[in-house]
Amino acid sequence: MTELELRIAVGRGDEPADIVLRGGQILDVVTGALVGGDVAVCGDTIVGIGADYEGREVIDVTGLTLVPGFIDTHLHIESSLVTPFEFDRCVAPRGVTTAICDPHEIANVIGVDGIRYFQEASRHTLMDIKVQLSSCVPSTHMETAGARIDAADLAPLMNHPSGIGLAEFMNYPGVIHRDPGAMAKLALFQGGHIDGHCPQLSGRDLNAYIAAGIRTEHEATTAEEALEKLSKGMRVLIREGSVSKDLEALAPVLTEATSAYLCLCTDDRNPLDIGEHGHLDYMIRRLIEKGASPLAVYRAASLSAAEAFGLKDRGQIAPGRRADIVAVDSLEGCHAQLVLCGGRVVNDAAFATRQTIPPVGRGSVRAPLVRPENFRARANRVETDVIGIIEGKIITEHLREEIAITDGDKRPDPARDLIRIAVVERHGKNGNIATGFVKGFGLKTGAIASTVCHDHHNIAVVGADYADMALAANRLSEIEGGFVVTQGGNVLAELALPVAGLMSLDPFEAVRDRLVALRAAARDLGVTLEEPFIQLAFLALPVIPALKITDRGMVDVTKFEIIPG
Repeated sequence: MTELELRIAVGRGDEPADIVLRGGQILDVVTGALVGGDVAVCGDTIVGIGADYEGREVIDVTGLTLVPGFIDTHLHIESSLVTPFEFDRCVAPRGVTTAICDPHEIANVIGVDGIRYFQEASRHTLMDIKVQLSSCVPSTHMETAGARIDAADLAPLMNHPSGIGLAEFMNYPGVIHRDPGAMAKLALFQGGHIDGHCPQLSGRDLNAYIAAGIRTEHEATTAEEALEKLSKGMRVLIREGSVSKDLEALAPVLTEATSAYLCLCTDDRNPLDIGEHGHLDYMIRRLIEKGASPLAVYRAASLSAAEAFGLKDRGQIAPGRRADIVAVDSLEGCHAQLVLCGGRVVNDAAFATRQTIPPVGRGSVRAPLVRPENFRARANRVETDVIGIIEGKIITEHLREEIAITDGDKRPDPARDLIRIAVVERHGKNGNIATGFVKGFGLKTGAIASTVCHDHHNIAVVGADYADMALAANRLSEIEGGFVVTQGGNVLAELALPVAGLMSLDPFEAVRDRLVALRAAARDLGVTLEEPFIQLAFLALPVIPALKITDRGMVDVTKFEIIPG
């Protein structure tokens, strides 16, 4: 009997199923009805629902509600700070059965080898990792990345089984002004899926961007922005990450009428946030708490997400669909009691039998030795451009403050919450060091440094003391990247991320525990931000308004240019 014939036979009840889920009720994400009866699984496929089945393995799910597996429609697994295999182990038990990732973090460090690493890893994880091809490496011409990827580099990576299309096109000015490099990449993926990234774009510029064939977008931060993008044919991804928190603002947009065109994404959450709050399961709980109907929320988390990205084989508990099933305690609680990924029960035994592959990107931190005097701000005018942090957002304010010049330097002023920020080029290309000011950390003393620095992943460091800033930056070179907190000439806490300066080699539980220590050390410096390390990382991303910093200087993102020094 062929595989096709077997699925038909099992669905009809002529042959026993591999797995039968018995005693629960199924949420129909099309009608909202709760359906009784067994669920029959043959291999990786659901073949029957709403009837009685016999199976080689019968799992009792009495009292539970069965919902389709959750689909995270946009994330960068590297930003979870763990490898794809540890990410799998961290979030699959919470019901995430598909993750649509863009590996542009590692690609900015080591190029196409980073994308190939994720493609190969996707063959071995329990969850289904879809690997989009990174569109903007580097994200702009205003930064120094470790690699550059052009359309010709992407072409050989197409048609991999994990592929969907082109990942978020962050260089929206390059699209609307028809930059030749941007046009080449868009042309290569015409007719396929192209993911978007266009914060605060509206009107004719938004029309032009969408006309390029871009169909999904996760940067809406207000209901008004989301509604305009929906009305112009985009699928909007509601995002709730460790820093980018848009759920509260966009929750009113999610209704049963709009849910067919809305999806959920994290972009991104680290193991500490996942441990404290959850992943997509947290978003589902929170949206229902905010008043959205369970049907709208679970539809956005599954069927709508599948349809938005052309995944016709999943998103619904129905015959012929991939057996991605989550048994939850209740629709409102959304606590997974059982998870199936492609017909495999997610448990310790399943993780133990996975094949893994060696990581790549070791030895990628090649920064120059940094000295305290490198952080002096040489200037001849007191008016100063200052990055203004908006907590919970990756957009920033472009502030202007008067900072006195003392001995040819503008010193940090913790009393006014004006501290130094610097970006140190770490790929061994030019040794650039750029400095500026930031407001919103609350830091009073010491320094914090990180090689998680979107998207070029140079070293970002903030501090009130130049010697502590230099210590933190240099320590990152010694540990091959990560996070460091220093004070008074001492390292208070650190987390090594030796895989491209982005990911740990340790289990996610160990990463979570070190993040707890790092957060406590940051608070001891006076930091008031809930997530200072990832917030710091986004201060260097020059495609998010309004003011950012790269190794080449302060960037006015609204003008898309470096501010003259």
